[in-house]
Amino acid sequence: MILELAVYEKVEDQVKIAQKDLEQDGFSKNPFFHAIIAEVPEEHQTKDGHTKIGYSLYFYTYSSWKGRAVYMEDLYVMPEFRGKGIGKALMSKVAQLGLAAGCTQLNFAVLDWNRPSLDFYLSQGCWDVTSDLGYHCMRCEGEALHTLAQRDL
Repeated sequence: MILELAVYEKVEDQVKIAQKDLEQDGFSKNPFFHAIIAEVPEEHQTKDGHTKIGYSLYFYTYSSWKGRAVYMEDLYVMPEFRGKGIGKALMSKVAQLGLAAGCTQLNFAVLDWNRPSLDFYLSQGCWDVTSDLGYHCMRCEGEALHTLAQRDL
């Protein structure tokens, strides 16, 4: 489903992670992330025979202004199961777990062209940090990350 999400977002060439890395990073003693899987009974399986039809991948982070936070990296539901409340249930569960852990906010990113998702998130009471506060999501990776790490203070 991770690759399906990447195809939907038109960035399938960006998926570089292997299943063994996901297993190690998400299901070890000290996981880097957590996941919630949406599953249907076998009688409702997909035409390809899948019963796992959606997921949310999240992890805990920290805001120097607001304290504990949860970051939802992915929220995905297979197309044939969209509009049935599954995405809302997955997101709600992440929010519940975040609140139980003492988090004060749920953060995530949405592609600017993905109007259906933007509308969905806005309908859930979320707001657009980029348009309202002007923040941009930044990234450093690959050679730039290694170069940055080698700089002395």
